[in-house]
Amino acid sequence: MTAAPRTLRRPGARRPGVRSPHAPAPRVLHIITGLGIGGAEEQLRLLVPHLREATAGVVTLTNPGPVADALRADGVPVVHLGMRGNRDLTALPRLVRLIRRGGFDVVHTHLYRACLYGRIAARLAGVRAVVATEHSLGAAQIEGRPLSAGARALYLAGERLGTTTVAVSGTVARRLAEWGVPPSRIRVVPNGIDAARFAFDADARRAARQRLGLAPDAYVVGGVGRLVPGKRFDTLIRAVAPLPPGVRLLLVGEGGERARLERVARECGAAGRVVWAGAVSRGLPELLSAMDVFVSASADEAFGLAVVEALAAGLPVLYAACPALDDLPPGRAPGARRTGGTAAELTAALRSAYATRGAARLPVPEAVRHYDIARSARQLMSLYHEASERR
Repeated sequence: MTAAPRTLRRPGARRPGVRSPHAPAPRVLHIITGLGIGGAEEQLRLLVPHLREATAGVVTLTNPGPVADALRADGVPVVHLGMRGNRDLTALPRLVRLIRRGGFDVVHTHLYRACLYGRIAARLAGVRAVVATEHSLGAAQIEGRPLSAGARALYLAGERLGTTTVAVSGTVARRLAEWGVPPSRIRVVPNGIDAARFAFDADARRAARQRLGLAPDAYVVGGVGRLVPGKRFDTLIRAVAPLPPGVRLLLVGEGGERARLERVARECGAAGRVVWAGAVSRGLPELLSAMDVFVSASADEAFGLAVVEALAAGLPVLYAACPALDDLPPGRAPGARRTGGTAAELTAALRSAYATRGAARLPVPEAVRHYDIARSARQLMSLYHEASERR
């Protein structure tokens, strides 16, 4: 790809710095590192229909995967920039040309690489309203990778080129401020979900269990996420191994840790208990319906979206860390219980859940209603107007 594509430009598009006072909404270009299956990618896909009047298109630097296909199916223009790696500087002028031709009012970036290149390109293209969402900043890692002094310095240098940095939780906002991002530049816009999509479905439960080879009366422990070290699925596998014979573990996700996790399962005697569902996008609600309890063993999260989705499905939840719940007043998620992070502590918590198991699902808690995707979209739309009007 040697020239900026023209697919994101419309007839009469405004040049940067010139906005029509009669425009119903700013024209926003979203730039994201990749569009494979993942939390930030799915969050963008969920937001776009609620931001349709503002969304002029999406650029993915790499990996135009299943989420790109879903966006295109919804009528959203998606351009793959064809970036070859973190240091592929040839992508920068292509991105600058694309932004300049599009006449965008706001550029909204997502994930580390897209935030760095997108902020620089937007500035070079003349767009001064640049919003960046920080999806995956943990206490000791960012996007699953250990934090280094170099990564932090580069992040802060790029952040100064933007207008506003959006934190997906109050916890992430505090981490950004501790890094040195001025609090006046930070806005909290939490992740959101479409709660109705995750409502328990008995028919879907039966169909999913039949497809996966799970007995109707099996007690199914569930985990969802990329198979990477930070998610600590190895700990969850070891926690399930000592449980009664009828207990199964359903893991939803894919990643580089798959082979090692399979080895862990064999070594601890849990190989026959683990069902590997692989990566899914739109089929997640059916798999949550197939579960009886949900576990998040990760000790370092930026939000904890999978926990909120599990609560929307009426599941009891055991979690080691979840800023989405920690940032709410106590009692908003009575079905969720914080546990210790060791395998033994998880085993004890799961034994307790197994002993009190019942057929009925739990009521959807207030926490789920708080994290409604439409609410998050309204907050972003207000931010777009604010950013474009003060540039």
